[in-house]
Amino acid sequence: MTCTKTYTSPENRQRGFTLVELLLVLVILALIAGLVLPGIIGKAESAKAKAASSQISRISMSVESYYLDTGNTPTSLDELVKQPPGVNGWNGPYIKNSLLKDPWGQPYIFTVPGEHGEFDIESLGADRQRGGEGKDADINSWE
Repeated sequence: MTCTKTYTSPENRQRGFTLVELLLVLVILALIAGLVLPGIIGKAESAKAKAASSQISRISMSVESYYLDTGNTPTSLDELVKQPPGVNGWNGPYIKNSLLKDPWGQPYIFTVPGEHGEFDIESLGADRQRGGEGKDADINSWE
């Protein structure tokens, strides 16, 4: 029995990545992420503000539908989802329960009678405090 050894030439050997090459790729990826992520995060907050404005419009239409059916304005937004006792003509639910919270997870503020109309609906924005600018700005039904 003969034993043969095979030798590979240096040209045929597979070459792996060096530590320097791997670090260089990681640095490039970190730079790209540093440039792209702030723009994406800013767009997400802007989208939440637009979603809150849209939800407030839908809730306002639901309150108006409730009024047309019952002859009264609801005393709370929960009445749009679940029929309150003693209310005649209720033909709901008028809106999904999941739409009664703003994109930041807080319930919308519903005031009857409102300072700006028959009723007011508002979200305090990302900071959950009155006032603010940008992502922290209040979103409401009267502006």
